[in-house]
Amino acid sequence: MSDLTALPGAQRIGTGKVRELYAVGDDRLLLVASDRVSAFDVVLPTPIPDKGKVLTGLTAFWLSELLAGVVGNHMVTTDVAAFPDALVPAAEDLRGRAMLCRRAEMLPIECVARGYLAGSGWKEYRERGTVCGIPLPDGLDESARLPEPIFTPSTKATDGHDVNISFEAATEVVGAAVATRLRDLTLELYATASDYTAERGVLLADTKFEFGIIGDQIALCDEVLTPDSSRFWPADDYAPGRGQVSFDKQIVRDWLESTGWDKTPPGPQLPADVIDRTRARYVEVYERLVGRPFHEWVAA
Repeated sequence: MSDLTALPGAQRIGTGKVRELYAVGDDRLLLVASDRVSAFDVVLPTPIPDKGKVLTGLTAFWLSELLAGVVGNHMVTTDVAAFPDALVPAAEDLRGRAMLCRRAEMLPIECVARGYLAGSGWKEYRERGTVCGIPLPDGLDESARLPEPIFTPSTKATDGHDVNISFEAATEVVGAAVATRLRDLTLELYATASDYTAERGVLLADTKFEFGIIGDQIALCDEVLTPDSSRFWPADDYAPGRGQVSFDKQIVRDWLESTGWDKTPPGPQLPADVIDRTRARYVEVYERLVGRPFHEWVAA
């Protein structure tokens, strides 16, 4: 991927750990997923080839084929041939990793659905018997399936980790009616997606959604059900009572933990085998869920 910080025909208006955001005209945005990888809130110096294309390809799949019937979304197209003419010089750099979107007024909370006890939820449960303040039955094991999926909103942090908040706190941020709608949409999207992934041998432990307002309607925005925003587990390896193998950057995190790195910038360069194995995990979950070879998306 070339350096797209000065993309012709677009004005860069935001940058994140992975994505670059550009204004294209008055009513469109271009989201570009890079191959950057972060761990422990540090962007590492070594990219994972094609990672951004996996993120964009999966998001486009969910928005166009599986979730469109649940709620509207911000996607216009991922077809570089349909991008504005001013972006033509960058078409090959954008192919497979860029999404042209409608502008939305983003809502200031993250919407998380949890179906299994993992991550920060497992840590809180061990300490207090709750997840984001929601009481759960006694005696649950790590990675246990919850009696029913739960909605656990969080703040949007510009730096560091998002902070979990209660549903009541979310109503204070966006209002009771909007918070209720976001909760209902989040759980419906999770149910639809988790049923689908289970049919393909993948458990959706938890996932994060972002919503915005387009016109006067709530719309699903940003990345959707990717390995960076979701915890995907291979069903054939699932066993409660321990941590699970994940289709994400777990390989990177495990290697970093083994190095003694103090988790402050700059991060260490990743070795070739860690890069290759991580890329393979991202590609594998894409192919399992989409049901088509990854190279077809890259070449589209």
